[in-house]
Amino acid sequence: MMKHIALDSRQLEAFAAVISIGSVTGAARTLGRSQSVVTRQIQDLEATLGFSLFDRNGPRIAPSERAMRFHAEVERYLTGLAMMGERIEAIRAGAPPAIDIAATPALASSLVPKALARLGEAALPRQIHLHSGSAEEVVRQIVGRTADLGVASLPLDHPGMETCWIGEAPCAAVLREDDPLAARPVVALKDLAGRRIIAMANPYRLQSRISAALAANGVEPGATINTNTSQAGVALVREGLGIAITEPVTAFADLPKGVTARPLDVAIDYLFGVVVPAGEPRSEVTRLLSEALRSVAEEQLPAIGFRAGRSEGPAG
Repeated sequence: MMKHIALDSRQLEAFAAVISIGSVTGAARTLGRSQSVVTRQIQDLEATLGFSLFDRNGPRIAPSERAMRFHAEVERYLTGLAMMGERIEAIRAGAPPAIDIAATPALASSLVPKALARLGEAALPRQIHLHSGSAEEVVRQIVGRTADLGVASLPLDHPGMETCWIGEAPCAAVLREDDPLAARPVVALKDLAGRRIIAMANPYRLQSRISAALAANGVEPGATINTNTSQAGVALVREGLGIAITEPVTAFADLPKGVTARPLDVAIDYLFGVVVPAGEPRSEVTRLLSEALRSVAEEQLPAIGFRAGRSEGPAG
């Protein structure tokens, strides 16, 4: 039988602060504790865990490999503790519960703010947390129950997660307004041959569909830049470093001055959707936000289509 380990939340806070800031002195200042208190809390935590968290070299410390693995668990625990506190306050006040949203960067900076604004002040909870991260991070938060609703590119499939709806829209070319191709209403994929193409780096999502479309049409880029966010791709375009093939959420959002977007003559589908923890009743604000996200996507994205999710789940 595994031994139960009782952990002290103040020790965990001290550890998380040291990892985040990089020094005991800085962590102590941030937490409003003395340096000696934080040092003792770290030492007591190490004694409880049975392994060292930091490699010490005089006054300098560096987190060990075990510490970095443990830190991910501590972050989840402290986030859950904070969420519990906020929800207790909401229950006490009879207010709508706090909502935690996890979204990929492109969706977090475009669809989510517009959807929240559409709900109106009366429907918004006092506490809203919007976390931006990779699609894999969205899955981790939804499955780990540290987020109530996720908005991410697809495919995503996990038994601990349900998909509310799936949107499908074609990718677009993002280019400078002074690029000769910007004079055309539609950019032909074959006209990108020999050009530097900026695309997403994740080989399991959009990049694989872009690469397949280029290969199928005999398009050989002159060079490539891979990036993990569409926003970085747009910034690279603005500086004249190439043409981006990007998801339509970014392409048809508020692009910076001097940058424009054009449809492609070859459909490269971008799939995205709203996901929630499996088997959990949905709060009214979660249900309304899912509907608002779909409505905003339908208005903003040309040629979008929708599919039903894997499970609509119980209403709550």
